[in-house]
Amino acid sequence: MLTSLQIRNIVLIEALDLDFRAGLGVLTGETGAGKSILLDALGLVLGNRAETSLVRAGEDKASVTATFEFAAMPPLLADALEDAGVEIEPGEPLLLRRQVKADGGSKAFVNGQPVGVAVLRSLAPALVELHGQHDDRGLVNPRGHRELLTRYAGMDESRVAEAWAAWRKAEDALAEAKRVAADAQAEEELLTAHVEELEKLAPVPGEEEELALARADMQKGERLADDLSDLGHVFAGSDGPLAQLRSAARKLDRIAEDHPALGEALAALDRALIEGGEAEEALNRANEALAFDPQVLDETERRLFDLRAAARKHDVEVDALPAKLEAMREALDAITHSGERIAALERKAFDAGAHYHAEAETLSAARAEAARRLDKAVAAELAPLKLDAAKFRTAVQRLPEERWGPHGMDGVEFLIATNPGAPYAPLAKIASGGELSRFILALKVALAEEGGAAVIIFDEIDRGVGGAVASAIGDRLARLAGGSSGGAEGAAGQLLAVTHSPQVAARGGSHYMIAKSSEGTVTRTSVRMLDAGQRVEEIARMLSGAEITPEARAQAERLLEGV
Repeated sequence: MLTSLQIRNIVLIEALDLDFRAGLGVLTGETGAGKSILLDALGLVLGNRAETSLVRAGEDKASVTATFEFAAMPPLLADALEDAGVEIEPGEPLLLRRQVKADGGSKAFVNGQPVGVAVLRSLAPALVELHGQHDDRGLVNPRGHRELLTRYAGMDESRVAEAWAAWRKAEDALAEAKRVAADAQAEEELLTAHVEELEKLAPVPGEEEELALARADMQKGERLADDLSDLGHVFAGSDGPLAQLRSAARKLDRIAEDHPALGEALAALDRALIEGGEAEEALNRANEALAFDPQVLDETERRLFDLRAAARKHDVEVDALPAKLEAMREALDAITHSGERIAALERKAFDAGAHYHAEAETLSAARAEAARRLDKAVAAELAPLKLDAAKFRTAVQRLPEERWGPHGMDGVEFLIATNPGAPYAPLAKIASGGELSRFILALKVALAEEGGAAVIIFDEIDRGVGGAVASAIGDRLARLAGGSSGGAEGAAGQLLAVTHSPQVAARGGSHYMIAKSSEGTVTRTSVRMLDAGQRVEEIARMLSGAEITPEARAQAERLLEGV
């Protein structure tokens, strides 16, 4: 509920601190006293446009702070706060503040934290519901009529929502299968050629690395073999070092017998021959180890180049070729079996659609029954509100299939006919300002919906009526606020009514009087809560005009006593 409103330098209001109670609160005052200023100020913290003309003359800036408190956070407000990204602790009041500068520009705050004005606007529907002479929102807007009827009837739409989600999922799967099949069929010939080509190539994961390493080893062996061949020529042949050493050793052996001193030289030659022979044998073994088949190198390179060419062709890595082949096989398989798969998905989508249709039809029947009950309830409220010639109807109509959804197949709109024989039409199109407000009141009382705005405001709903009709309006406002005129502590809701009717004013649980005063060239608007004696005087003024008579006071007392 709205617990307080602090206004600083708004038009004729210099400084005003108002505390509000639960139940029905009435605001009265002479015409021109400034009741609209209060609504304009409240509109600021709800995100309305910040007009610089609202700033009191001679001041640099103006501000409005509204405080809302809740025993338990209403779901509608909790959702709005979550969507706006605003967090408040359980039990913590919600403070909305708006500041307007005289030279233009404004600032907005939620619990002291700077926010965009759009955040205030997003919270407004959950906080305040305003109905006035030219209401074009709330109950007048047909976009919310289906939800209002659902809440009135206590209907559960979850089964329809689940059926809708399942149907959409089945239809999406069918559409995707058809798309894939169509794309695949268009490429069937090319796919077949690609699959045959890759199947012939038969790529294996990791093969590229193995081939590249083998190729590098063979290329390295080829270069070493050429060098070793050159070394082999050094050792081989009659002119080679070993042959010459052997020849020298034979000669030295012949003469060493006659010259023993040459034995040491001969022993050195023998050792050189042995080492040289071992070196020759080692070279031969190395040659054998590094020997390779050039044809194998050619085949390895050819295989490696074929794999890389295929990878470039299909724009993948070589190691991804096996997966690419499998994907193309699946695509071909999809073409081959697409008819069967699509037929199965069509049956599933048909069954899901039939289930949704059945659930939606059940919901439609429940809506139709609820609409009849609502029509009867509203009709009972019209006559006391001087709308006895009018008729109300809740139209539940089947929407075209493209507009079906998780809420079913129906559109819901509240219609009225203001005169006998006149056609039914939307509320806003045929109701005058006063009629519209009373229609809204009748609807609000009949719906008595929960989970709406924290506070409901009716602005001069009683304009142009009096007597029994005004009394009926006051009675219904008090009922809608959550109780009788006591309305303060423990009431179920909060409703504020700006009124010129003494019958309505008498029903208020709390009564605020708005007055305008002048001191020299300065004009001020003030608001104060009235006590019991002051209420008698104010209601007497409303009954008699400028001069309050004893008869008016007596009538005011009777009105207050009769509540």
